[in-house]
Amino acid sequence: MRRFIVPLATISLLGLILTASATDTLNLYWQSVLMFMGINIILSTSLNLVNGNMGEFSCGHAGFMAVGAYVSSVLSVALFAPDGFMGGPYLPGHLAVFVFPLLLLAGGLAAAVTGLLVALPSFKTRGDYLAIITIAASYIIKSTIENVGAVGGARGFMGMAKVTEAMTAVWDIPWMILWVFAAVVFTLVVIRRYVSSTFGKGVDAVRQDEIAAEIMSVDTDRIKLVTFMLSSGLAGIAGGLFAFVLGYINPGSFTIIKSTEAMVMVYLGGMGSISGATLSAIVFTLLMEVLRPLQVGKWVLIPMMLILLMQFRPEGFFGHREFTDIFPRLRRFLGNGK
Repeated sequence: MRRFIVPLATISLLGLILTASATDTLNLYWQSVLMFMGINIILSTSLNLVNGNMGEFSCGHAGFMAVGAYVSSVLSVALFAPDGFMGGPYLPGHLAVFVFPLLLLAGGLAAAVTGLLVALPSFKTRGDYLAIITIAASYIIKSTIENVGAVGGARGFMGMAKVTEAMTAVWDIPWMILWVFAAVVFTLVVIRRYVSSTFGKGVDAVRQDEIAAEIMSVDTDRIKLVTFMLSSGLAGIAGGLFAFVLGYINPGSFTIIKSTEAMVMVYLGGMGSISGATLSAIVFTLLMEVLRPLQVGKWVLIPMMLILLMQFRPEGFFGHREFTDIFPRLRRFLGNGK
């Protein structure tokens, strides 16, 4: 019976959110806050794989997010939007409900391939050097998009709202909340299973001592490659959701500031902790809303908070611990207890 508690709780929470949204109990503002909260959870936990579990230092997560955003958006608008930039639609609108998750995965796959291209030349680099490579890759991606007129260039790309309208025409529910919720569950399950697997244990070995891991026959190059691709792919899915929640994207949405947001969430929650990265994404999203009246001034306070955190609690909220380490009784409900 215990194995069904978490799935039932997840489904119940989703049903509660959808009901509150459909009955206007949850207004559009709080719906958007919840969706950005989910996107930030995906972004934070995916970067945590590299910076936390593997112990590397990547600073270009926004670039992979941009790849996923543009690939998912361009494909969906081309396939389903009337009067799209390629003269579509090429598929009837009612199929958008079924094809949309595949388009998100396509964006994630494109981001993962981009991550592969970045990871291959950076195998022998660590720390500051990897940070420089990932920042450079992020700027290359941003500059490339700015110079591709077919996707709007620096002006940006829009039309995603027509695709969400096609889904709403099939069934009038807040589809984007549903997709964001499903993507968050998918991300957390994938990351949890990955780091708990035999292969995933090698990620911790790389973090602790890469040379010792190689001596113990751990294929560190393969582990770094797979982990970086998985992290990039999940960031691409977050980017696709980000594009559809906003309904408009431009290269300016994926600057170093977006990568900094992801790093703040990772270090706030605790390196290598899925629970910490999830909790910090929720806290960070709410904090951004509270500080919204300050506009640019919030980027003075948030880095200052990060400096204080590094000074007085460098391990973040959780360190390398999870909720089940702090509250052992939770293991019974998650199926890990006796």
